[in-house]
Amino acid sequence: MEANSILDHKLLADSEMPLYTQLIGIIKRSITSGEAGVGALLPSEAELCRAYGISRNTVRQAIGALEEDGFVVRKRGKGTFVADPTTRRKSVQYSFTTEISQMGKTPSSTLVTFDIITVSPRIREIMDLSHDAKLYCFTRVRNVDGKPLIVETSYYPQDIYPNLTREMLQTHSFYSLLYHVGVVPFSAEESYEAVLLGDREAALLDCKSGVPAFFHQRRTTNENGRIYEYTTSYMRADRVKLDVRFQKGVTEFTRVVDQ
Repeated sequence: MEANSILDHKLLADSEMPLYTQLIGIIKRSITSGEAGVGALLPSEAELCRAYGISRNTVRQAIGALEEDGFVVRKRGKGTFVADPTTRRKSVQYSFTTEISQMGKTPSSTLVTFDIITVSPRIREIMDLSHDAKLYCFTRVRNVDGKPLIVETSYYPQDIYPNLTREMLQTHSFYSLLYHVGVVPFSAEESYEAVLLGDREAALLDCKSGVPAFFHQRRTTNENGRIYEYTTSYMRADRVKLDVRFQKGVTEFTRVVDQ
């Protein structure tokens, strides 16, 4: 491909789609069309910033999402390269922002609480931590097209990203921040249960207490087997449908979000 062909596009500042999501689309189209072949070097962060007039953090969010989806691979000290498509989807992939954006909807998050806590006995057992481990614990409401869909509480060991702040969480995807420091999800265990919403969760989700919901738990490990994330979520059952598709050797699980 031409060295800077990915730079020959424009982002729409007045679009409802976030800038980094637009950039993801540009790079994906270049890859899937064959314009950017396997092993091709992508423009650097600095080049993308200059060409599109965006911040380095915006570029990093986009590249992190592309890496999560298996479209690119970052090599320290060398740059970002187009990945071999045969290697895609061999690691766990989850990003609320990417998932909702791919549905053609607009994701956003509202940070409710952000704390640094000492691990409790229950979380210590779930995450296989030492008794004095420090954790980030934060609760976010995940919105789709401006309406609350999920209330999510996440736990992460403080040492995986020591300088995380409330302000950073309000302006960045934490998964993208983790990708930038080399923390990549490799496997995950998930479960879903049918429950009734309590008063707190119902208030955050703008619905009545006692209505049906899905209670979701996810425990994520990196390629070294370390459990670095535990998340619990309550999602409105009136707006989410869970689809499972079975094919020989493959099981696909998707969430479908209604208005």
